[in-house]
Amino acid sequence: MFESLTEKLNSTFKNITGRGRLSETNVRDALKEVRLALLEADVNYKVVKKLVEDIRERAVGQEVLQSLTPGQQIIKIVNEELASLMGGAKQGLEFPGRTPHCIMLVGLQGSGKTTTAAKLARFICKQGRKPYLVPADVYRPAAVDQLRKLGLEIDVPVYPTDSALKPEEICLDALSKAGGVGADLLIIDTAGRLHIDEALMEELVRIKDKMHPSEILLVADAMTGQDAVNVAGHFNRSLDITGVILSKMEGDARGGAALSIKAVTGKPIKFVGVGEKMNALEPFYPDRMASKILGMGDVLSLVEKAQVEFDEKEARKLAKKLKKNEFDLEDFRSQLRQMKKLGSLEQILSMLPGTGQMKNLRKLKPDENELIKVEAIINSMTREERRNYKLINGSRRQRIARGSGNRVQDVNRLLKNFAQTKRMMEHVSKRGFAGMESFLK
Repeated sequence: MFESLTEKLNSTFKNITGRGRLSETNVRDALKEVRLALLEADVNYKVVKKLVEDIRERAVGQEVLQSLTPGQQIIKIVNEELASLMGGAKQGLEFPGRTPHCIMLVGLQGSGKTTTAAKLARFICKQGRKPYLVPADVYRPAAVDQLRKLGLEIDVPVYPTDSALKPEEICLDALSKAGGVGADLLIIDTAGRLHIDEALMEELVRIKDKMHPSEILLVADAMTGQDAVNVAGHFNRSLDITGVILSKMEGDARGGAALSIKAVTGKPIKFVGVGEKMNALEPFYPDRMASKILGMGDVLSLVEKAQVEFDEKEARKLAKKLKKNEFDLEDFRSQLRQMKKLGSLEQILSMLPGTGQMKNLRKLKPDENELIKVEAIINSMTREERRNYKLINGSRRQRIARGSGNRVQDVNRLLKNFAQTKRMMEHVSKRGFAGMESFLK
């Protein structure tokens, strides 16, 4: 997401930063390009008009035009205005009053509501809470079965929905049984429709009136652009939603929904779905998203993901082994598994500063199958071979290749790369990063 917008904005700002001095005419010309780029990204027209005007008012001020680095000043202003447009600061979930609390997830069919319910439950578990998943879509049995399976996958209890009951009756019964399963929070997966209709809204209003939820979160498909904004407006008028979860943000959407929803509805984006895995739900940080749009990366989110997903004990153990140059293929496999928890390689690259401005890197689509192949090769080795790769002779390489379903050349390449990695780590442990350029050559 945002690749096209990022490229166009960077091209515009590159022209600005190359000038020694700026005039009001230069600024206006640049903002025309910004306006066009935002409209092409499917951002709401009224939102674009106000945003560009706010940027223009600040950009033609004396502190910018007389600055030694006016181009960079304008980029700073655009960054701040984009962040403000999307809400300014992160807004998390709020749970006032007594437990058990309740979260209603609403949205149209196909928005990813059921999967998002499970992702949200997993996220909440990491925060120390004990959620209870409630399938309240009695019209789509597959949704009930799907949520039950996802609940087993993430080890979260799921209410045994009886489709003969009304949705509001299901929710009330689940509320009465929450304490019995040790839950302090209900996550209700409500029914959706292919389009908004009166019957759907009446049902959701009844559930809201019975359950008094702490949060009513709309799950909106980011791929639908301005349609997602329109849907958000309809749900907000009927239910007074408390926030939005944008699903499918990892797709090829142009980004209009993310940039428009808060300004149009007044309700914040609280989470974004960035993949199909259960850990692919992230809190939404407007300032970080603005930096990402401008090609500045999102290192803070990457660090936070690593802190959550990486095993601290394993990290300390690995650090000791690296110092003693005892890093082996078992450690290498462990690090591959840890890295996969962070998301796809493409997502990780997108969080690094400067990658948005590197066309070749943006076009690069890392092959996730290579990681699977490497792990399969390592799994086909004996423990002794993983701990001492020098034992692996010709006949062992053939056995490992057959066992992993790969070629001997693939095994040879892995061992060669691992040997080079070990030498590099030994060099760094002894001399630091001094002389690394000549080493890598």
